[in-house]
Amino acid sequence: MSNLLWLIPALPFAGSLILIVAGSKLPKKYVPLIGSGSVGVSAFITLLIGMEFITSESGSVIKQVLWQWIDVAGFSPAFGFHLDSLSLVFIFVITFVGFLIHVYSAEFMAEDEGYARFFAFLNLFVGSMLILVLADNLLLLYFGWEGVGLCSYLLIGFWYQEEKNGSAARKAFIITRVGDTAMAIGLFMIFKTMGTVNLVDIQGQATSVWTVGSYEVTLIALLLLGGAVGKSAQLPLQSWLPDAMAGPSPVSALIHAATMVTAGVYLIARTHVVFELAPTAQFVVGVLGAVTLLMAGFSALTQYDLKRVLAYSTISQIGYMFLALGIGAWSSAIFHFMIHAFFKALLFLAAGAVIMALHHEHDMFKMGGLRKKLPVIYWTFLIGAASLAALPLITAGFYSKDQILWLAWAGEKGNTWFFLAALVGAFITAIYTFRMVFLTFFGEEKTQVSHVPGSLINIPLIVLAVLSTGAGFIEVPHSLGHLQWFTDFLSPLLPITIIRPGIESTEWMIQLLAAGLSIGGAGLAYYFYGVRPSLHIQIKNAIPQVHNFLLKGWRFDSLYDWTFVKPFVYLSNVNKNDLVDWPFNALVTVAGFIHRLFAFTQSGILRWYLIGIVVGAILILTLGILI
Repeated sequence: MSNLLWLIPALPFAGSLILIVAGSKLPKKYVPLIGSGSVGVSAFITLLIGMEFITSESGSVIKQVLWQWIDVAGFSPAFGFHLDSLSLVFIFVITFVGFLIHVYSAEFMAEDEGYARFFAFLNLFVGSMLILVLADNLLLLYFGWEGVGLCSYLLIGFWYQEEKNGSAARKAFIITRVGDTAMAIGLFMIFKTMGTVNLVDIQGQATSVWTVGSYEVTLIALLLLGGAVGKSAQLPLQSWLPDAMAGPSPVSALIHAATMVTAGVYLIARTHVVFELAPTAQFVVGVLGAVTLLMAGFSALTQYDLKRVLAYSTISQIGYMFLALGIGAWSSAIFHFMIHAFFKALLFLAAGAVIMALHHEHDMFKMGGLRKKLPVIYWTFLIGAASLAALPLITAGFYSKDQILWLAWAGEKGNTWFFLAALVGAFITAIYTFRMVFLTFFGEEKTQVSHVPGSLINIPLIVLAVLSTGAGFIEVPHSLGHLQWFTDFLSPLLPITIIRPGIESTEWMIQLLAAGLSIGGAGLAYYFYGVRPSLHIQIKNAIPQVHNFLLKGWRFDSLYDWTFVKPFVYLSNVNKNDLVDWPFNALVTVAGFIHRLFAFTQSGILRWYLIGIVVGAILILTLGILI
């Protein structure tokens, strides 16, 4: 089966090509079959190759070179794929979750006039992300990296008729370009130093080329981090992601769960050898993750829009992944990525179903009472919320987040501040998560249900709800049975986090503390939004400036406007009539004069045309006689 590896990204690209070329001419029923079917077959092939990979005795890496891409002056990257345990986890999530999102979209977007265009973009998105995680060299990885950036622009601004949607798409594209530029410089430096962009060669030669903590490797790691920060919406390039909610709900699920924002996590994990050699840069990864998860969590507490709460939640949860990467808990970060993909896709798709059922109402304070009207949506959303809040023992999110909390405390590179940030973040997460649940599904019905979702929406939600509950049991912590299949699976590729010497086995105490905070956060949300619903309004009115500050995402947009946008616009206005512009302005003036002169001859009055013909004929005859 390994020789079919190329089909995994090729099928979504083929589906996208068919829909771009012929989608508008095909009967509507064939559009979701092509879009969903191509990703579904990729998911099936992924399962077959995955079973072969896992059951192989050697666990060898699968390599496949399709063609030699470039061969110039020693620079010879191939268009080739590299499948190991890390990329297998990612392609499983991308294809399987992506397939469920495609199935959901078949009903969710059924009435949209851009139906075929939507599925074409979704397929292109999935194909680009698969190229990114399967690439055997950094150039091909960057090709997929920019591909998902393009697709995010196309899908966030899918409803481009509204100006705010186009603005959100441009904002995402421009901000992520900042990080991508830093990443590109880092890739140039890697090639200049090592003479290769092949990932296996870089991993094998890095320790012989660079010394630990050297200036060059630290700078390269920080530049790669810049790319990861932009793509994964971490501080300080996080402000594009909440506005990305302008796209349809399936787009939000795909961006947040299976594709774009997890690309930064993959990049750091894939180049972990570089970060291991640059402990300063790795520490910065952890600091950014810790600060981001807290900032985004506090902003989520104040949001009104259901999808924007989930957007800030994604920023916060990826902050946990960055924190784990920063302390060297590589497998824990990837485990949380996988679990997060399940419950976050579930929450976004369920939120989309709620919004569709309420005739595109996004404000949670205008919802309520949906628990009995939409039972499937309610129970699946509740399961996803419980996993996001990491309720103990019964949810997958508890097991993935518990690892990060434990290693933030006991890991060799962990420390008290990282641990406290992760702990406070867990408490905040439980509060804003169940705030969503109580505002949306409990209390009085404020907006009438106008549409009940059908089976193509309900089935993906049920499947994701099962995964959001059961997937955590593949990595049970030491104190609860020591079933650690996932870490063992990744161990040949990623280094294992070392527990600090002298740390006593207090893991169960940390688990109890985390469980108490999760349950306590849920209880606090119930008190504020169930028992005393007027209390949160009183608090908001008492500190309106703080509330607005958090509501607007710590005002990073205003900061960037004053720091970059307004100075640039001012200098452009000052500079618009400089000497360089004079010749071009003169050319425009002359062209405009000639245009007006010729336009004057086109009066539409017949007698003037006849006089012109007569005068022209006389002139031609006169010239003929004189010559």
